Amino acid sequence: MSAQQRRAAVLGSPIAHSLSPVLHRAAYEALGLADWSYDRFEIDEAGLPEFFGRLGPEWAGLSLTMPLKRAVIPLLDEVSETAAAVEAVNTVVCTADGRRVGDNTDIPGMVAALRERGIEQVESAAILGAGATASSALAALARICTGEVVAYVRSEARAAEMRQWGERLDIEVRVADWADAARALRAPLVVATTPAGATDALSHVVPERPATLFDVLYDPWPTELAARWSAYGGAVVSGLDLLVHQAVLQVEQMTGREPGPLDAMRKAGERALAER
Repeated sequence: MSAQQRRAAVLGSPIAHSLSPVLHRAAYEALGLADWSYDRFEIDEAGLPEFFGRLGPEWAGLSLTMPLKRAVIPLLDEVSETAAAVEAVNTVVCTADGRRVGDNTDIPGMVAALRERGIEQVESAAILGAGATASSALAALARICTGEVVAYVRSEARAAEMRQWGERLDIEVRVADWADAARALRAPLVVATTPAGATDALSHVVPERPATLFDVLYDPWPTELAARWSAYGGAVVSGLDLLVHQAVLQVEQMTGREPGPLDAMRKAGERALAER
C-alpha cells in the first residue's frame, strides 16, 4: 500500500445491508480521491478490540453501526460532546498522530436533513419509539424544538429511559402510551424511529392535513405511513435523507474536504436502493 492510499470502512453486525460503502465510494469518486478505499466488515462487540488493534497508519476513519456505537467508546482517545450526550459514537476519525476520535454525525445529520426541507425550528414534536435512534432524535430536537416533545413508547422501562434522556439533553419530554400513538400524527413534526412494520397500522389514521414526518427507515421505502403521509400532502423526510447527511459529515471529517458531495452521494444511494 502506497503512502498516498487511505482506508475507511463501516463496522457492525449485521452489515451486509449497509449502504455506507456505496455512499462513501461515490464521495471519493466525486472528490477525485482515487487512492481512497471504503469497505465493510462484520464485527460484533467481542471482535471490536482486536480489529482496533490491527488499525495501521493508512486508516482515515470508521463508520459504526449497531451494536458497536456504545461498545467503541472505551477504545477511543477522545469523544465529542455530541456523541457523549447520547453515549453513541457512529464515527471514528484516525488522526495523523495516531489518536482515535469519536463523534456522532446522526444528530447533526438529522438537523441538516430537516433544514434541507425548510424546517429550522418547531414548537413541539412527537417521537414514535424509544430505542437508540430515539435518543439521537431527542438530541436533534433539543437543537430545533422550542417546546414539548411527546414520546410514544410500549413499556414503562422505555418510558423511564426517554425521561432520563430528556433530563440529560435538557429538553422537555412527556411520555405517552403506544396505544395512543395516533395522537402523535397531529404534531408539527413526527419522528418515527421504530423498526419496519411497526407504524403500518398508523397509516390508516393520518390526519387530512399532516405536517412533517421524519421516518428513519429507508429499506423498504416508502413505509406505509410515509406513503399515506405523502398522499395527504404532508412533507416527508426519509431515512435515506438522514443516511446521506450523516455520511456527508463523516466524509468531511475523514478526508478534510468540505463541502462533501451531497448530491453525488444521494444519487448513488437512490440507485443502490432501486437495484435491491
